[in-house]
Amino acid sequence: MELKDTLKDLVFNKSELKQTVYNATKDTFEIFREETRELIMLFKQRCQAEGRNVAFEFTDRGDFEFEVKFAGDILLFMMHTNVFEFSRDHQVMKTPYVRDDTRRSYCGVIHIYNFLADSFAYQRDNDMGYMIGRVFVNNEKHYFIEGKRELGMMYSNFGTSLINNESVQSIIESAIEYTTNFDLLTPPYDEVKLVSVGEMRTNFDKKSLVTGKRLGFRFQADNE
Repeated sequence: MELKDTLKDLVFNKSELKQTVYNATKDTFEIFREETRELIMLFKQRCQAEGRNVAFEFTDRGDFEFEVKFAGDILLFMMHTNVFEFSRDHQVMKTPYVRDDTRRSYCGVIHIYNFLADSFAYQRDNDMGYMIGRVFVNNEKHYFIEGKRELGMMYSNFGTSLINNESVQSIIESAIEYTTNFDLLTPPYDEVKLVSVGEMRTNFDKKSLVTGKRLGFRFQADNE
C-alpha cells in the first residue's frame, strides 16, 4: 500500500501550517502575559507613589489563561488551543493579503473577557461576563482584532499589523480603557419588579439573581 502524493501533501502541509499557527499564537499569548504583568506592576507603583486606594492584581492560571483584577473588574485572557479558518463570506477573506496566500487566513485566537470581580468573590455563578475582544494571529504573526469600541480594528490592517511588544501593550491598554468605561447599569424597573419566593430565599446564596454590566440591555447595541 502506498500513500497518494496529493493526500500526503495535504495532510503534511495542513498539519505543519496549523502547528506553525499554534506556535505563533502561543508566543503571542506569552507576550500578552508578560506585558500585562509589567503594566500591572507599573499601576501598583504609581498607586503607591500617589497614595491611591486602587487594588491591582495579576493572577496566572496556567499555560492558556491569566487574569487581571482592578477597580472592581476582572479582565480574563484565554488562548484557545485550536486553529480556525474563516468562512468564505468573512471580510478578512476579501483582503488582498489573504487572497495572495489563503494559508494566511488560518488563525489562532486569544479571547479577552470582562467580569465583575464581585461575581467571583461572592460566587455569583449566574452573573454575566462579556467577551470584549478577540485577537486573531496567523502563521506570519500578523493579527487583527474583533472587538468593542477601543479594541476593534479594520480587517484591511491584517496585512500590515504585526504582533510585537508595542502592539500587545496597546491592545492591553485599550482593553483596560474599555473596561473602565463599561459601567454597571441598573436594569429597567419592569424587568426586575417581580421576584419569586424561591428567588428571595436563594438570593443571599449568591446564585439566583443575575448581575451584569448591561443587564436588561443588549450588549451588541453599544456604540461601536
